[in-house]
Formats: sequence, C-alpha cells, structure tokens
Amino acid sequence: MTPAAVYVDQIRADLGPAWLPRLYRERILKMRTRSYQFPPLPRKTDPAIHHTLLGVELKAGRRRMLCPDLATARYLAVFARIGCRAVAIPYDITRISFAADELESSWHRMLLLTQTAAADRKAPFRARLRHQLIAKVREEIDEAGAGAARPQFNQSTRQKLRAAAKTAKGNS
Repeated sequence: MTPAAVYVDQIRADLGPAWLPRLYRERILKMRTRSYQFPPLPRKTDPAIHHTLLGVELKAGRRRMLCPDLATARYLAVFARIGCRAVAIPYDITRISFAADELESSWHRMLLLTQTAAADRKAPFRARLRHQLIAKVREEIDEAGAGAARPQFNQSTRQKLRAAAKTAKGNS
C-alpha cells in the first residue's frame, strides 16, 4: 500500500458518515431520483455557475449545461469537480438544495482534511494524495450508479382504480 493510499484511508475514516460517496449511496440513492449524464468533460475541471438571461448555467471546461435552478447547478458542480460521467439527481426539487449543501460541505471538509493530514509533506505528495482521493470518490460513486433515467411512480390503490375507471369509460 502506497503512503498516499494510507492517507486516503485515514481521511475516509475521519469523514465517517460525511464521506461523499456514503452520502450519495445512503441519502441520494434512497430517494426517488432520475439519472443525469454529463457531456464529455476535461480531466481537470473547475465548474463555475453563471446566471444568464436564459437561467442558470453550469460551465465545466468549455461545456455549458443549462440547469433549471441554482440548487441543481450547485448539486451538479460537486460531481463535475469529481469527474463523474453520470449521477442521480433527486426528483423532488425541494430536496436538491439540502443535498447540495451536504455534498458541498463534505467536499470542502475532505479537501481540508487532505491539507491538514499531509501538511508536513511536500507539494507533489499533496497533489498526488488529492488526485488519489478524488479517484477513490469517483470510483465509489460510479459503483453506486446513477439510477434509472426516469423515476417510477408507484400508484396507490385509489389512483389505480381511478385510472382503470377512466380507461373503462373511454373504451365504452
């Protein structure tokens, strides 16, 4: 095991329940979600959120992605920084802002722990550590998956009966 891998395991243990892939698996994927596919992005991307006349855009590299609101742009920016190709977005728009807050704080806390854990090491080692940490996060998120392209809507019994009654009226 390389010295950087030891630090990665230590940072993961220090974050505990705030480890970004764990938040993604245990909070985001447990909700009703839809999948989002990122366009091909360059390796080192520092996403920026722009407010335009047409709405909110997330710019990553030379790509601009139109977002319905600021919360969705913040949410997607976290995953664009990591370099994910596809992620799950909560279908309920009222939950996206809270999820974006949690993911952003986990991201910044992870970077802060990286700086403090390797403060006595040289800059190339810290850069390698950060690269390995982001690769580990990306790998775990990719393993968790992006969910279904469209969420399934489970109808209650009353809704099924009403839908069946409407189709029966239409067929008569």
